[in-house]
Amino acid sequence: MIEHWLQLETWQLLLVYLIPYIIIGHDTLKEAAEGLTEGNPFNEHFLMSVATIGALCIGFLPGAETQFPEAVFVMLFFQVGELFEGYAEGKSRDSIAHLMEIKPDAAHVESRGDDGAEARRREITVKPEEVEVGEIIIIKPGERVPLDGVIVEGASALNTVALTGESMPRDVVEGDEVISGCVNLSGAIRVRVTKPYGESTVSKIIRLVENAGENKSKSETFITRFARIYTPIVVMAAIALAVVPTLLGGAFSTWLYRALMFLVVSCPCALVISVPLTFFGGIGGASRRGILIKGASYMDVLSKIDTVVFDKTGTLTRGQFAVTAVHPDSFDEHQLLHLAAHVEHFSTHPIGAALRDAFPDEATDGCQVSDVREMAGQGIIARVGEQEVAVGNTKLMDTVGAKWHDCHHLGTIIHVAINGTYAGHIVINDQIKADSKEAIEALRNLGVTRTVMLTGDRKEVAANVAQTLGLSEYHAELMPADKVSQVEKLSSLLTPHSSLLAFVGDGINDAPVLARADVGIAMGGLGSDAAIEAADVVLMDDKPSKIALAIKIARRTLGIARQNVWLAIGIKLAVLVLAAMGVATMWMAVFADVGVTVLAVLNAMRALRA
Repeated sequence: MIEHWLQLETWQLLLVYLIPYIIIGHDTLKEAAEGLTEGNPFNEHFLMSVATIGALCIGFLPGAETQFPEAVFVMLFFQVGELFEGYAEGKSRDSIAHLMEIKPDAAHVESRGDDGAEARRREITVKPEEVEVGEIIIIKPGERVPLDGVIVEGASALNTVALTGESMPRDVVEGDEVISGCVNLSGAIRVRVTKPYGESTVSKIIRLVENAGENKSKSETFITRFARIYTPIVVMAAIALAVVPTLLGGAFSTWLYRALMFLVVSCPCALVISVPLTFFGGIGGASRRGILIKGASYMDVLSKIDTVVFDKTGTLTRGQFAVTAVHPDSFDEHQLLHLAAHVEHFSTHPIGAALRDAFPDEATDGCQVSDVREMAGQGIIARVGEQEVAVGNTKLMDTVGAKWHDCHHLGTIIHVAINGTYAGHIVINDQIKADSKEAIEALRNLGVTRTVMLTGDRKEVAANVAQTLGLSEYHAELMPADKVSQVEKLSSLLTPHSSLLAFVGDGINDAPVLARADVGIAMGGLGSDAAIEAADVVLMDDKPSKIALAIKIARRTLGIARQNVWLAIGIKLAVLVLAAMGVATMWMAVFADVGVTVLAVLNAMRALRA
């Protein structure tokens, strides 16, 4: 049987091998033909088609050996490489596509009767885009929150993992804000819609993800341009390799074979595929950790960050006042807080909210509050039971004749007087976030040499926060325009291109600075819409420690991309030299193309594991 097989004529062997060749390579041949008709012939499909068709034809040249098996297996391994590429792209897209799953399909809206009364038991299921601001929606256990709003009835726990990357559920009660994209885990809640769907959190996140691919990194752009110039040069070099030695007396079949190997080796698949795939995987891996990077170009910038500038309130601190110390003179701490909370019961000032939070039983202990008088710029005086209680600043104490004394603690000092007698004071301050110190230490460990805080707060407050966190420097009592000037001044001190600056903020007044910095990082969970729009990177859970993680992911992604570039170029150059010398075989050429591509793609997939 084998002897009969070997006795087949060359054209008969060609027919035998054409069957598997066409079955395996018809997609590649089709892509090459489409490239020719569309005026874009110089792509990997064209190179592979020319090389394999040439290998099929070379056996018909005088004195040449047939290369039919090589042609079939080159095409086979190319398809295997395409399979790996498709699998890797699928994994990368899956890492980002999980964010698309946060898009709600429907919203249950309460209908209203003709008399305008709410009919809570009647629900209309509509598309989220059709719900108007102010309408009440019902979110049952297991359903996804379709729109941003405020809870008007009910309590539950929300799964925010799709938005923030954090697995710990967030408890919410009446009066709390809820954001679209979360999953309601336990109780049914009624929510008053505060934003239309187009301005909701889920809608903005989806837009960010969809547009992430538009901003290519410098590395990715270079590879794309490189491939467009490189491919036609390679084709011309292969033609020269086949023709010039033949004109000088060389065997045409020998040099044509070498030229075909040259084409196979020089195919830039590994570079063109793996580098964009690496960045795509890095963006996807970051999104799983609650870090939205708006494009691969910001990966380049993040990897070179040398200076990180922070806003204070809402970024390094919680942006919410809380009682940090109680210093009574003639009462115990509990009684002093009790009276102050009652007086501040009707106040909308953040200080009033802090006092009420510190004494949550104030509304249920049965004390009667009457004759409430608000003294502009001073505080509040009210009667609590039989006592007249004054809560405010030193001016109010002077007004009621109480002999007050200052406090050595840093923060806002709230003085309390009872029936004109000084009773003590309460210290209220904006608390530092739990992981702010961890964030600064992590940045220092990554080699970020300068950490700076910019704030409009008082110098003594800024100095205390900077010292507590170990910041390099701080600048206080700044207006928004001053922050821009400070960032420009800091940027001018850096080495261009190698050392860059990131600004981290959350407020609407931070938007100009976020746009001015080399890379702007916004706190997305509680951040303002303007800050999120102006930023290049959004941290969905408001944790400053994620800044170091974002830089780490960016550096790792760039490192993987560089590994792929040097791997591909190094192996290809070695085999190209061997091919020109006649040492390389078609199998080595296959490895230099398809094998290197597979290795580069597998390496690129590591970027998914952020």
